[in-house]
Amino acid sequence: MMMSMRAVARSAPRTFTRLSATTLRQSRVAQTSSLLKSSWTPLRSSQQFASAFSTSQLRQKQQSSEVDEELSVKLESEIQLESEMRDSELPASVKDFLDNSPFELKDVPGKEDVVLTRKLGNETITVTFSISDLTNYENSEDFGDDALGDEDADSPENQRASEEAEAEEGLEGDDDQVPPTPCRLNVVVEKPGKGALNIEAIAQGGQVIVDNFYYFKDPKLAHGESAEISHAAQELYPGPPFGSLDEDLQLLMERYLEERGITQALAVFVPDYMDIKEQREYQTWLKDIKSFIDAK
Repeated sequence: MMMSMRAVARSAPRTFTRLSATTLRQSRVAQTSSLLKSSWTPLRSSQQFASAFSTSQLRQKQQSSEVDEELSVKLESEIQLESEMRDSELPASVKDFLDNSPFELKDVPGKEDVVLTRKLGNETITVTFSISDLTNYENSEDFGDDALGDEDADSPENQRASEEAEAEEGLEGDDDQVPPTPCRLNVVVEKPGKGALNIEAIAQGGQVIVDNFYYFKDPKLAHGESAEISHAAQELYPGPPFGSLDEDLQLLMERYLEERGITQALAVFVPDYMDIKEQREYQTWLKDIKSFIDAK
């Protein structure tokens, strides 16, 4: 019903303009016929056209103002909802990490990336993660659900397969459990004049899972701050996949990272802080949009 009313409202000015144009043409025909009896008076036709045009503009402006007001009210409602959902205190995992970790946090409002830095001897250690991972992960889940379709998801075959998978994983009766969001970590360990190690890892479920272990003679290649630098890094030999290395070598490399602060505490902190930052940025985005809509 609301959509049909909006459609009528949108078409009203156009209909009025068409009717006005028809009236104008008829008036001109009548005026042409009356030339045999009296002089032509074009001023009246011009006044009719100006009146129709002005009225149409006024109605369009009124409709636009109504939409702006509705949108502003809705945005304010969303801002209030997010404010009520936001906790006044930081989660214990976040507070403990910030209070006790040797890392310094760099979080620039409006930016997606968060950076942790620390010094260890002559080494500079940088850990970068991004709230874009949270959005991408949620979108991939939505895509997976949509791809199945409602009918396919509810089919007996899919329900049976889902139940069997849950039974194998020991998750029966635990439907409320939410899988942790995987967060990508880009870890860089630099030494002056010696290049840098670049470690790609995932923080998930309180664990740091290493994917790749690179070495670059030029530390700039480890950070990939531009498309040209990233392209140059891709041209170099990356080394074998981490999972294909000797198990003892993998364990020693993981211990190497733990000594530099890439620990379980970091793996717990990153997803929790990512949620906090995403909510902050969303609230700021809502306020910026509302401020623009309300501006006169």
